[in-house]
Amino acid sequence: MNFLQKYNEKIIQYDLINKFLYKNPGKIPTLEKITLNFGCKNSNIQKFATTLLALEIITSKKGKLSISKNANVLLKIQKGQPTGCVIVLRKKEMNNFLTRLHLEILPKLRNFVGFRLQMKPSTFAFRLACQEILLPEFERQYPLFGDLPALDIYVSTTAKTQKELQFLIDSLKFPFLKNKSENEI
Repeated sequence: MNFLQKYNEKIIQYDLINKFLYKNPGKIPTLEKITLNFGCKNSNIQKFATTLLALEIITSKKGKLSISKNANVLLKIQKGQPTGCVIVLRKKEMNNFLTRLHLEILPKLRNFVGFRLQMKPSTFAFRLACQEILLPEFERQYPLFGDLPALDIYVSTTAKTQKELQFLIDSLKFPFLKNKSENEI
């Protein structure tokens, strides 16, 4: 069993029960899935191949191309054209990715102050610049992985309210930038 999964079961769930007083254990908010997305602006097949390979190295799971459903003249995208690479992680793969993120990727980031958090009703998202990811696999093949786009990470939860979601985010110990309140200067 992954230590992050054990931490979630033993500490985070009990903290949520004590904070929000749940009567039904099924109502406790949990992580459902993590979606990783590389958006590629140009339609170069080599770019898509390297981003797919990078996703596979980061997550140990095979990704897939995302295809545009509609044409967009402003972005110069035709219908049916590949627009990026995406992978969805659930359960064990999700916990393995979060462990790798906490133990291998975040400690090696240079000049890192925190992620910018984007919150929606039951999800939160942040962006990781791939030039900052210093995995040994990327370092050995730098010419191949030197020019990757930013990695968008979307985390879906079962939280019903904004307070539950914020408590869950804080308990996962991600280094997010704190928003300055009106009282702080």
